[in-house]
Amino acid sequence: MRADDLHQQTGHGSFFNRLKRHFSEEELVELAAIIALENFHAKFNPVFAVEAQGFCPLPAVKEVAAEAASHFHK
Repeated sequence: MRADDLHQQTGHGSFFNRLKRHFSEEELVELAAIIALENFHAKFNPVFAVEAQGFCPLPAVKEVAAEAASHFHK
């Protein structure tokens, strides 16, 4: 995948052009991959009650994780 391929998928030309001034093509692809991975984690973790393991002690996250986990401990 090339950085220009990402641009064609997003349609945000001005934003992409600003990013290109600060990052190489390889860095943009890596950044997109990391964002996609984090998006995956955000969707996957609550479904399977994967907890933050102390890295994200936000009360709302704890509540959602506890609610999800309760379904598996019944």
